[in-house]
Amino acid sequence: MRDITHGDICAAARVLVDTPRSNWDAETARLLTEAEHADRYRRGFGIAHPRLGNGTLMAAALARAPAPAPPASDLDYLAALAAVIEAVLDWRSGERV
Repeated sequence: MRDITHGDICAAARVLVDTPRSNWDAETARLLTEAEHADRYRRGFGIAHPRLGNGTLMAAALARAPAPAPPASDLDYLAALAAVIEAVLDWRSGERV
């Protein structure tokens, strides 16, 4: 997967805001897996994946047409940001480089 930016985290959190909290772990894992898959596709074929984009977490999230970004003070959005950050930390700690 390509480097993760602040925008990637925000886009993924926007997906979670529209997802029941009980599914957040599975949804973040799916987004990270899809971003990794798209990045491998991009590196292998030299073009972006037709559905999942260019291998960024943001592209994988935007493929789901997430909700508009709520105010940064919105508690659900803050919780979603925290969930994405935690998932990224877990993903990176177990990542195969």
